[in-house]
Amino acid sequence: MAPFSEISSELADILRDRYPAGLTTSLEPPMETAIPAEPKFVYGVLNKHDDPSHGWKRINTGSDEGFTPTRCGLKNNSLVAFMLVEDGDDLDDVVFRVEWPVEDEELYEQEP
Repeated sequence: MAPFSEISSELADILRDRYPAGLTTSLEPPMETAIPAEPKFVYGVLNKHDDPSHGWKRINTGSDEGFTPTRCGLKNNSLVAFMLVEDGDDLDDVVFRVEWPVEDEELYEQEP
C-alpha cells in the first residue's frame, strides 16, 4: 500500500483536475480554496467510528508522510477527512470541519 506522501500527491492532482477554480470548502456560505503548488494535507478519522458528533482526531502519518494507511490503523471503508494546512500551522490544533449530506425528504415524497 502506498504511503501517505503518494496519497497526498495523487489527491492534489485529482482535486486540481476536478476543481480547477478551487476546492469548495463550505456550502453555507460558499467558499473556495485554491490548491497550492505544493499542498500539505492532514488527515483525520472519527473519534468514535459510528458517531460523528464526537468529532475527529488527526492521523499521525509519520515524518514526511512515510506511514501507510494500514500502519496508521485504517481499515477498508474507513471514513477519512482531509484538510489543507499552511507552513507554520499548529497541527495539534487542527479542527476538521466536515459537512455531512442531508437528505431532503420532500424529494422522495410521492403523491397519493
